[in-house]
Amino acid sequence: MADVERLNPPTLSDPGGRYTSVVKRGNMVFIAGQTAMDKDGNLVGEGDPLAQARQVYANIDAAIKSVGGTKDDILKTTTYVLNRDYVLATRPARNEFFGDNRPTSTMLIIQGLADPRYLIEVECEAVLS
Repeated sequence: MADVERLNPPTLSDPGGRYTSVVKRGNMVFIAGQTAMDKDGNLVGEGDPLAQARQVYANIDAAIKSVGGTKDDILKTTTYVLNRDYVLATRPARNEFFGDNRPTSTMLIIQGLADPRYLIEVECEAVLS
């Protein structure tokens, strides 16, 4: 599709051709699940759900900014955590990032993510204003 932009911003870890980090069509934006990998491919906060969540939201911020958006354009998130305790442990990072302008949210507690060191992953959908 000619009107679809597929981006792997240099502000995010390189997905190595396995997927696209950010897809934009018109004013709709889809952000692939973000983990606690920094832009150089290093895991941030091994074993620490709050530190990982803060990196995840930093990555989401970088992703939305790569298409000229802001966190206020994010309308939906899907969050995957490995442990029920991580729901509360990661909430401060979400609240810090979104403030009072929180998007809709789905939270899933799952058995595993792509790397066993990942404790949280968040994907987003946005509409640019």
